[in-house]
Amino acid sequence: MSQGTDEILALLDPERIGFPNTAKALADPNGLLAVGGDLTPDWLLAAYRRGIFPWFSDDQPILWWSPSPRCIVRPQTLTFSRSLRKVIRQGRYQVTFDRAFDRVVRNCAATPRAGQSGTWITDDIVEAYATMHRLGHAHSVETWLDGELVGGLYGLAVGRMFFGESMFHHATNASKVAFAYLVRQLAEWDCRLIDCQVSNPHLLSLGAEEVPRESFEAILETEVNKPDFPHPWPAVLSPSLFDT
Repeated sequence: MSQGTDEILALLDPERIGFPNTAKALADPNGLLAVGGDLTPDWLLAAYRRGIFPWFSDDQPILWWSPSPRCIVRPQTLTFSRSLRKVIRQGRYQVTFDRAFDRVVRNCAATPRAGQSGTWITDDIVEAYATMHRLGHAHSVETWLDGELVGGLYGLAVGRMFFGESMFHHATNASKVAFAYLVRQLAEWDCRLIDCQVSNPHLLSLGAEEVPRESFEAILETEVNKPDFPHPWPAVLSPSLFDT
């Protein structure tokens, strides 16, 4: 957090849900908007409806972010590489929704990542998103190999938007396969946008792109107010999603 940030950031009252205009987010660090508040379902839903998400370490208060540019995926136009389609056709992996949410989150927290010495998926985050899952707002995608969980991802669904949080893999292409199935299923459900928050080489290799905050929020405002995705999500996903 840069010097002087305390004088700029909004300090949120945990007893009163509300966020400042995202245009007030800092440029350095990119997107830092506010501090404080809470991680209850009402707080989280209010945040994601505005394109705001929590991201902080154990030694920090709750920090809320709205970066620009924003990393997104457009499910209805995304295409997959020939090599990934080949992996899917081979049928080595089974893919499911919501079969092992807690295990996916824990694996995302525990899997080492290049350039990171720790994890932002704190115990408070784990508990908060487990509650969101029980309420039907948070979902996981699991990739299985010979009955073992080897990859997956999780995120939140609000209206016709999916907000990706994190992914992991313990076998080659396992997270990519999970992501591909999620994209195809969301496209079937008329999802226009997956929020990937901040870009990285892995996301960009999967077809993600960066857009200005204003462009992201223009689509967000419409999509979060549409009817929710069907519930419950299908337990087992079929490779027939890739027939078209």
